[in-house]
Amino acid sequence: MPELPEVETTRRGIAPHLEGQRVSRVIVRDRRLRWPIPEDLDARLSGQRIVQVERRAKYLLINAEVGTLISHLGMSGNLRLVEAGLPALKHEHVDIELESGLALRYTDPRRFGAMLWSLDPLHHELLVHLGPEPLTDLFDGERLFQLSRKRSMAVKPFIMDNAVVVGVGNIYATEALFAAGIDPRREAGSISRGRYLALAIEIKRILAAAIERGGTTLRDFIGGDGQPGYFQQELFVYGRGGEHCKVCGSGLREIRLGQRASVYCPRCQS
Repeated sequence: MPELPEVETTRRGIAPHLEGQRVSRVIVRDRRLRWPIPEDLDARLSGQRIVQVERRAKYLLINAEVGTLISHLGMSGNLRLVEAGLPALKHEHVDIELESGLALRYTDPRRFGAMLWSLDPLHHELLVHLGPEPLTDLFDGERLFQLSRKRSMAVKPFIMDNAVVVGVGNIYATEALFAAGIDPRREAGSISRGRYLALAIEIKRILAAAIERGGTTLRDFIGGDGQPGYFQQELFVYGRGGEHCKVCGSGLREIRLGQRASVYCPRCQS
């Protein structure tokens, strides 16, 4: 599933081509996504100028003059720019055609993504209860420490909770915990303030680095410009269960936490 850096990479790729452009029409070939695409989306969006493309957690917010298109890429979706009128292939469900002659095309083989319309997106039921963005001053180690008190759940699913902080998915939680030297199995409430301060710094550093490298290429992900991400080359533990630790040489162990695979180094993480 595309995580925050992949979604931010997509936003950066498509925003310069959408902002300031007027929508000429919206073509919906299949409305059956995670939630049905609104039947009146073409009527609502066509003729409007796109003001700004933002991101909130893993949601892309395409802000028009009146209303916002909320898009989620699901497990295998992507948004990319194509020439308007380019014949669509299987799983290419939506085209947002622009007066520039380009179209923003949404592809989603598994149809777990979303395209919804809202006049007040930040208060939409999908976004209103989200925690702070990890790369802002609203998120830090003190927040992690305070929210973790008396929490018995493992630290990895704790930092992946979108009410705690948004966008720290499986890949980057695994990498941040390794960088901070914290065993992902430890109870969230047992970790000291100092270690949470270090963990928050690593979360910010790793997410920022992944964004600059275009995200992590896993399965179907490509950026809005059609190019893959390159952060996978820098992964220390994610997806490397059974291999040797790049730092100490110990065998990396793979377990399951919160129904997700998790890899850690028994020597480097405690």
